[in-house]
Amino acid sequence: MVNASLEAVHGGGTAERTYCLAQYLARLGEQVSVLTTDIGGGDRRLAALPGITLIVLHSLMDRFYLPTPAIHRIYRAVRDADVVHLMNHWTAINVLAYWAARLAGRPYVVSPAGALPAFGRSKRIKALYNALAGRAMVRHAARGIAITASEIPQFAEYGLPAGRIAVIPNGVELHDADATTEPDIPVAMLSDKPYILFLGRLNSIKGPDLLLEAFLAAADDFPNVHLALAGPDEGLEESLRAKATHSTAVTRIHFVGAVSGGAKRWLLQNAKLVAIPSRQEAMSIVVLEAGAQGRPVLLTDQCGFPQLAEIGGGAIVPATARAIEGGLRELLMADAQLGGMGLRLREAIEKRYTWDAAALALRNCLIEVVGEVPER
Repeated sequence: MVNASLEAVHGGGTAERTYCLAQYLARLGEQVSVLTTDIGGGDRRLAALPGITLIVLHSLMDRFYLPTPAIHRIYRAVRDADVVHLMNHWTAINVLAYWAARLAGRPYVVSPAGALPAFGRSKRIKALYNALAGRAMVRHAARGIAITASEIPQFAEYGLPAGRIAVIPNGVELHDADATTEPDIPVAMLSDKPYILFLGRLNSIKGPDLLLEAFLAAADDFPNVHLALAGPDEGLEESLRAKATHSTAVTRIHFVGAVSGGAKRWLLQNAKLVAIPSRQEAMSIVVLEAGAQGRPVLLTDQCGFPQLAEIGGGAIVPATARAIEGGLRELLMADAQLGGMGLRLREAIEKRYTWDAAALALRNCLIEVVGEVPER
């Protein structure tokens, strides 16, 4: 398995997906090696787990996930594997592993997790990346691993046909979700307040600015409800704080910072509502984490979980501030029904969206890929 970062806070959903799939594959009895970098020390999360071998490269430039080009270590790791799993897309370590796989004659699969569209900054660099290696890396893959069916057209744009794409959704660790915990600093400030929770990186793609604008528009009609923004700053915190400071609801807006472990679990367990206002996302892990705690969810139609509507676990709205405001009003006015929404979402997640199921599906897919390799 290849992922430039396993760091829990800044690595986002792909770091969590890699971390969980690696350990669950190992529990299934597979030999798993993970090629990564030392960004944020995320590799240490896997170091103590049985059945997993780590190959860690030093990061020369964290912003662009640029690793030390240890060609011999990468080639040896790829050569010794039966199949290579490339997570994410826009990283140098993926390109190096891809070249090694082609040279060593090893099959590989790609799992971009919604990253194939060139969204956000550095579009010229991304265009160059695709021209040099990115498009060929996807086109020649034995399989594309999509997290939702909505990703399939993105693979097609890179030349990978639908017949070589498998859909394996994200999951959640239910035993962690069931654990109880006490509030931690600074989340204890919310212990006696009904609050809407945003959990994610404070950057444009995650949409905290849309949620804040929506909350401020509705705040006067729900004077007891607070907003908690939990996550590391990636460029938006200063402007979000400025907007909050100049509003009449400033005392009800809380910047919690990055959270993990017990603090993250406590925030989810005690939220009135979890809001996921992303502008683009393959499949939100947060919606699964919220549902595992029995919390209802408001999410945008860019979050890759349209099943929320059929489950009746919350509301789906377009990724605009006005639409999110409407969703907040709808759910907050249906206060008595929020508990039932959360319970329905939990029941669905327990049946369909666990890491056990995702790891088993991935193992079956990889065994199929290995079986297609001609004997030498």
